[in-house]
Amino acid sequence: MSTVAFVVVALIAATLAGYSLVLRIHAASADRRRSGRRLSRAPRLDPGTERRAERRARALLRSIVNRDEWEMYRDLGVIRVIGHNSLDDTATGAYCYLIYPHKPIVAYLPGSNSLMSEYCVEFPDHEERMYGPKLPDSDDVLAKWMMLRSDEEGLIRRANMHLPGRQVDPQQVRRDLWRLAMWERERDARRERVSTAPAPAALTADAGPAR
Repeated sequence: MSTVAFVVVALIAATLAGYSLVLRIHAASADRRRSGRRLSRAPRLDPGTERRAERRARALLRSIVNRDEWEMYRDLGVIRVIGHNSLDDTATGAYCYLIYPHKPIVAYLPGSNSLMSEYCVEFPDHEERMYGPKLPDSDDVLAKWMMLRSDEEGLIRRANMHLPGRQVDPQQVRRDLWRLAMWERERDARRERVSTAPAPAALTADAGPAR
């Protein structure tokens, strides 16, 4: 190959390489600009936003569920809901549900504490607040509680049903059931003490001022 031909080929190769490099630089610059625009549009996260939302959600939950359910959630982090086939409000002859925040609803048989199934349901936050698309924990619990109370069969029919242990550790559920039993025993004993405590003696009408 002559010197002139070699120089021409080298120039063409250098031009193509330079053109390819320019294209890559332009593409990288465009990606950075798009990424910068996405970041600039994203809201600045407030570290206290989730805590404030959870406080509001807990206040709402407390105002709707009954006293025992609220204290159960406050102390244990779960709420038990008795199935509609119960014979009485003590869950005799019924299956029950444990409601966890952002976990499947766990169905079990009281007495034996045999785990029956998990029902996976989600209630996304369509407003997509600054902390993301998930509802606050207490709002998620309240949504499941309301659905079980108002339309248990519909919720179970629409949920994705799995065998126990798919997403919630069975050992954790059994520990929570044990904790629930201890909690109910202590609650009943506390109420028994209050109900049997003697009433404070009333002051007589002719009692003079204390000296």
